[in-house]
Amino acid sequence: MAGLMAGFGCYTHAIVREVPTSLAKEALRTSQAEVDSTKAQKEHDAYVHVLRTTLGLEIVELPVDETLPDSVFVEDAAVVCGDTALITRPGAESRRRETEAMKGALKDLNLNIVEMIDENATLDGGDVLFTGREFFVGLSKRTNQRGAEILADAFKDYAVSTVPVVEGLHLKSFCSMGGPGLIIIGSSEPAQKALKIMQQMSDHRYDKLTVPDDLAANCIYMNLPNKGQVLLHCTEEEYPESVKVYDKLKDHMLIPVSNSEKVRVDGALTCCSVLINKKSNH
Repeated sequence: MAGLMAGFGCYTHAIVREVPTSLAKEALRTSQAEVDSTKAQKEHDAYVHVLRTTLGLEIVELPVDETLPDSVFVEDAAVVCGDTALITRPGAESRRRETEAMKGALKDLNLNIVEMIDENATLDGGDVLFTGREFFVGLSKRTNQRGAEILADAFKDYAVSTVPVVEGLHLKSFCSMGGPGLIIIGSSEPAQKALKIMQQMSDHRYDKLTVPDDLAANCIYMNLPNKGQVLLHCTEEEYPESVKVYDKLKDHMLIPVSNSEKVRVDGALTCCSVLINKKSNH
């Protein structure tokens, strides 16, 4: 397993998609929050700028589609691990067509494409936590048991365990990876319960870092040449107490990224990119 973990967080490419103006009025949301679409676009541009310019990833930008108000949240449309890309079947019917552009982009990157065509299956990438050793799949309003089974079938090298998501939209609405073997988790009771289940199901002992705010637990970890360990996380304006916890990670390059608008439609930092490690670009 050590060999597998060596590549954890190594990425060369990021697939992103511009914010459609339809996001503000038409994107799905669990609250009645108003969204400022200009501000949402500004935040998204800053996010992509960090990936491209600060971190040097190659950016693949999918075309904006006004008929798909949620399409900026590309993470839900695919799960990529190694050379395999699983095209999901999003739990919300209005989002199913988002996978078309994603599939095209992943094909262009020469990944092995597996499609989820079973009509009884649903899976959102936001419910999939890959730890480098195994997968945890949240069973939520958007992801079901059949979806988790198809994922297990697509990535046979890894154990796959399911975790009930009783609050929040997705599993990653309250947790993410902060490094190899480090789970960042929110402090709410449902989040802590989910972590206990993950710990019970795993043969591996993960370290945990608890942040006060559930949504602040969603961060992006990378391990990049010339940069070392990088963590994109929430800003001080959004979650000051959680940022204090992140500041304790002394061996990470910490990059605060603002997400105050997309969070109103349940979008987190990991939602807005699909990260890929292409071994060589010949």
